[in-house]
Amino acid sequence: MAGRAPQQTDVEGVAGGVGLTALLVAAARAIETHRHDSLAQDVYAEQFVRAASACTDWPVRIEQVPDGDDNPLWGRFARYFGLRTRVLDDFLLQSVRTDVRQVVLLGAGLDMRAFRLDWPSDLVVFEIDRAGVLAFKQRVLTDLSAAPKVKRVPVPVDLRADWVTALTTAGFDPAAPSVWLAEGLLFYLPSTAETNLIDTVDRLTTGGSALAFEAKLEKDLLAYRDSPVYTATREQIGIDLLQLFDLGPRPDSAGDLTTKGWSTSMHTPFEFTRRHRRGPLPEPNDALEGNRWVFAHKPRS
Repeated sequence: MAGRAPQQTDVEGVAGGVGLTALLVAAARAIETHRHDSLAQDVYAEQFVRAASACTDWPVRIEQVPDGDDNPLWGRFARYFGLRTRVLDDFLLQSVRTDVRQVVLLGAGLDMRAFRLDWPSDLVVFEIDRAGVLAFKQRVLTDLSAAPKVKRVPVPVDLRADWVTALTTAGFDPAAPSVWLAEGLLFYLPSTAETNLIDTVDRLTTGGSALAFEAKLEKDLLAYRDSPVYTATREQIGIDLLQLFDLGPRPDSAGDLTTKGWSTSMHTPFEFTRRHRRGPLPEPNDALEGNRWVFAHKPRS
């Protein structure tokens, strides 16, 4: 990473709403990066936080948080995002060890995997997100003179629009194996939109492809409104996640994929906390207890 520090800039897409959550995750990844026992490294994350006027006073190191790891937002919740980053990094890298050379990031946000990870040299990473988010991202990357490690193809389109045409026009080949990631995306979508998205991924993939996504299983998200994680996020940075999440019943997307012939596995984040020996563990009134990470593979014919 080279070049001058990015200038303060906001464009439509990251200054509020769901776009602001991309900056929350970037701040969490920055904090994780600076930890002595870091699970994932993202040296660009801090630059996004510093470039957006909406979060100039957010911490990028745990030492900048007065109560440190006891802070529900910048301690436990940020560590959750760090763990999630590591687990999904591992999934993606494992998935491209065969002949998969296409990665599709759905709702890519400020994901820097095209820059961070050691991919096969002939791989292509497609990043789908709204134009405003990708424009902000590109401004920061241009200021940093940052170069991806593999071919990176931004696809500026809203997932509520015809993103399939945009993706295939950008060079995605449905006949070749691919790996897909929906990180922190589906619970912002109405149930029908999630079902349509999963159906579309199935339609656009051939045997040998893979998909990872995050789901929430709570029947009533509002029951956790006063949980430490949601309360701290509201009070400390003004993001009310429960206003952004779709509160309707969630579909069984893992079950739908199984019905379509995929092999799926569903895990709690706490399983990976125990595996890596760091990260959040269950606690009372836990807003994370319904979170699941789902890994799916489409068998070859």
